[in-house]
Amino acid sequence: MHEIVERMKQKDVRALARAITMVENDHPEKLELLSDVFSLDKHAIYIGITGSPGAGKSSLVNRLITLIRDEGKTVAILAVDPTSPFSGGALLGDRVRMNQHFTDDGVYIRSMATRGSLGGLSRATKDSIRICDAFGFDVVIVETVGVGQSELDIMKVVDTTAVVLTPNSGDVLQIFKAGIMEIADLFVINKADLHGVGKLKALLRELVMSSATEDHIIPIVKTITTENKGIDELWGKINEHHEYLYSTQSGKKQREQQLELEVHELIREEIWRDIKSFMEKSDDLPSIEADTDPYQLASDLFAKWKKEGGKTT
Repeated sequence: MHEIVERMKQKDVRALARAITMVENDHPEKLELLSDVFSLDKHAIYIGITGSPGAGKSSLVNRLITLIRDEGKTVAILAVDPTSPFSGGALLGDRVRMNQHFTDDGVYIRSMATRGSLGGLSRATKDSIRICDAFGFDVVIVETVGVGQSELDIMKVVDTTAVVLTPNSGDVLQIFKAGIMEIADLFVINKADLHGVGKLKALLRELVMSSATEDHIIPIVKTITTENKGIDELWGKINEHHEYLYSTQSGKKQREQQLELEVHELIREEIWRDIKSFMEKSDDLPSIEADTDPYQLASDLFAKWKKEGGKTT
């Protein structure tokens, strides 16, 4: 593990790729690796790009990469795709929109599978963000799978969450019902040359003002990726939000709440990993049949696990 981290310090991209693979595969020595990674200096901006399928997220990220690179900054992109039900790997269709950056040494693009995560992110995503940060990238962008009401995990792993919408996204009231609207640090109205942009922006402004605070109002940015319009403003608003997070008490509180959520999630993951291992090693567990009461069975299994000391070893 220490060797991998030392190679990362020397900007060995193969070591970076191997480290991410290890956390994706839940390697037994993963925690040792992450502990070494966490000790390195961190300064990257973490950006989450999320929104409905067809909103133009990949095209938007492509334009954003170009702008960031023009400023001389390096960028890593973690593109979280739906998991193939056959291979278990990520479906890479949207990555073709970023192919112009594949040969750029200042850009690292990695596709990751959701692997069934309800949050739309694999459990390894947040660890991979930190690995990219430790490697020395200035910006880390996470582009998520198309979102739904359960896919809100992006807010737990990035500094700034941009929710991408389009004027032709159907009934906007249905959009407002989704919990995704509550996690936005900024809204992006993409394809802003289409009919209905005024109505969508008015509805968003009404939502934004209802949740505004004295020192922060969620910005709304209009973009047209086909014409490279609005990307400068988007990047400017991302940097403004990053400054807000690290220079105000409200921003500090938001970062602390995010860290608390992450700690709780890590604890849940460790408990489930322990219980799962306990179940796999036990010979006297009841079998699950079609008429099994899942509530009683779960209660019994949890009680048995606690009786054994809550440990697998």
